[in-house]
This record gives sequence, structure tokens and C-alpha cells, in this order.
Amino acid sequence: MTAPERLTDRKRESIVQAAIAEFRDNGFEVTSMDRIAARAEVSKRTVYNHFPSKEELFSEMLHRLWARATAQPEAIYRPGVALRDQLRDLLDAKMKTLADSNFLDLARVAISATIHSPERAQAWVNRLNEREETFTVWVRGAQQDGRLKAVEPGFAASQIHALLKAFAFWPQVTLNEPILTPEKQASVVESALDLFLCWYEIPLQARTA
Repeated sequence: MTAPERLTDRKRESIVQAAIAEFRDNGFEVTSMDRIAARAEVSKRTVYNHFPSKEELFSEMLHRLWARATAQPEAIYRPGVALRDQLRDLLDAKMKTLADSNFLDLARVAISATIHSPERAQAWVNRLNEREETFTVWVRGAQQDGRLKAVEPGFAASQIHALLKAFAFWPQVTLNEPILTPEKQASVVESALDLFLCWYEIPLQARTA
């Protein structure tokens, strides 16, 4: 990669970060390309060379949000492995994403824009829901193996996601509360496991009776 290309990449990244900060601080509607250029310390023409419109910038942010949300292991059910250990691995990975300040910043911007224009971020919401459906696949696998009670898999998967987000997403995104400490993250994960498995796991003696 040549030096000019690296400079171009740096400018593009500065523009994206400036847009995220402006959208977060002032909202999508109020933010202008002029303000983004000033915050990025580049010319307005440079901004338009990279992104023809605010909508293009917003799309880039959604793409990054999606990439961060999907940077998790696939939720593949493993027969013979303790359900708690399997779920802990999945929830730890989910919690790592929820504790990412960049992810939370992007989520604040996306949700704020959604409030004013639901159709603008509908694709993002749909894609995040699709990502969480991998948990549904895990639940279905555990059910087929006779280890979880019969319940609509998507409902059960949504429940366990909600147990994490109630403490590690919504308070941070909507009330600007601090990211949970590692100790608190672990506590939330273990509590979610207790609640979920206490209700849905079928005891070994019941499976072998």
C-alpha cells in the first residue's frame, strides 16, 4: 500500500469517527456535512469525496455496527458438553460485544436515528435479529437432544438475550450509564444462566427415566 493510499484511509476513518461523534452529540437531523468536516479537520470536499451524503455515512456506521455484533462464535450445539458451559461461552462472547464502547456509541446513533426515521435503520434491526437467531439454532439443537424443555426456540433465545441487555446494553445506550465492570459482567452472565437453565433444562434423571 502506498503512502497516499494510507493517508486516504486515515482521512476516511477520521470522517467516520467525526460523524459518529456528531450524530451521537447532536442527532442525525441536526448534524451537517460541514460540522463533520470541521470535526474531522478535513475539507467539506474531502468528506463528499468519501461519502456523497449523510445517508452514506449512516450506512457505513450500520455496517460497522453489524460487523461488531457478528464478531462472535457461531452458536453450535455440542452434544455431551454441559449446557451451562456451552451457554457461558456464548454469553461471554455476547457480553464482550456489549462492553465495547465503540459498539455502544454506534448503537446510540442508530437507535436515535431510528426514533426519528424508523425506516432508516430497519435493515440494521432486522440484521441484528438475524444474528441473534443463531441462539435459536442452539436452543433447537439442545431440545432435539432432549436436554431443554419444549418451548418456541426463538422465544427462549430472546429471553436469554434480554437478561443480558437489561443490565449491559439498554442502561448504557439510553441512560448513558457506565459499562459494567468485568466482575459485574460475570455476575450478570451467571445470573442469566441460573434463571435460564433452572427453568428450561431437563434434569438428567428425568431424561433417563
